[in-house]
Amino acid sequence: MNDNTVKDAVRQHYGQAALRVVSGAGNACCGTGPSSCCSDSADPITSGLYDELQKSELPETAVLASLGCGNPTALAELTPGETVLDLGSGGGIDVLLSARRVGPSGKAYGLDMTDQMLALARDNQRQAGVENVEFLKGEIESIPLPDSSVDVIISNCVINLSADKDRVLAEAFRVLKPGGRFAVSDVVVRGEVPAEVRRNVELWAGCIAGALEESDYTQRLRRAGFAEIGIEPTRVYKMEDAREFLAAREIDVDAIAPQVDGRFMSAFIRARKPLA
Repeated sequence: MNDNTVKDAVRQHYGQAALRVVSGAGNACCGTGPSSCCSDSADPITSGLYDELQKSELPETAVLASLGCGNPTALAELTPGETVLDLGSGGGIDVLLSARRVGPSGKAYGLDMTDQMLALARDNQRQAGVENVEFLKGEIESIPLPDSSVDVIISNCVINLSADKDRVLAEAFRVLKPGGRFAVSDVVVRGEVPAEVRRNVELWAGCIAGALEESDYTQRLRRAGFAEIGIEPTRVYKMEDAREFLAAREIDVDAIAPQVDGRFMSAFIRARKPLA
């Protein structure tokens, strides 16, 4: 699948997800496809990521539109006055939470390529009454911000969907200020998974598609120029979670479980742009 095909699939899925939320059809987790992080409304990837206090601060549509695999705002250690950029901001949940953390003297940008999601995010911003936010249209492989303009980059289960991850990491490095922090949630793979088995698991949760192996992620960050790299698992996926889904597709869960259990996970990935 080439870069344009991947982008088209992601754009189509997230556009439909935004429309689903706006129409009142429920949450955005509406199926499994090449760009979906969901299998059902209570799936173990997207559920339970935000506590009730965080959700109570935001419009319901921002919460319903969340399709992430983690909660980067809970781990990024944001401070007042900082400038934050969310790569693939969707309905804006992480941007709005970040804006509250950095305060009126700070700024939170959200970057998304999907018109429907941008419209939903801007509406959520108006409802939340948050002024220190700006949503930008663009692609994470070509960030429309100047060099050294951002203190912190966050992202929630989006980088793994890019067909050119090296370009994404290079762009993240470029826009970060010296000493700036890369603090994203993403899906990673720990150890080798046979290609056929991996394809079966990707049927269950499309956001696993394109996930990098843990050491490969580290190496790519290092090549982009980052230092102080760390990968911290936050949620490990078990085949038992997917038993019903995979069995319905005549996939022997017991046979593939030993090759998969504990190898796909959501993780918090930290790195820093050196001061020099």
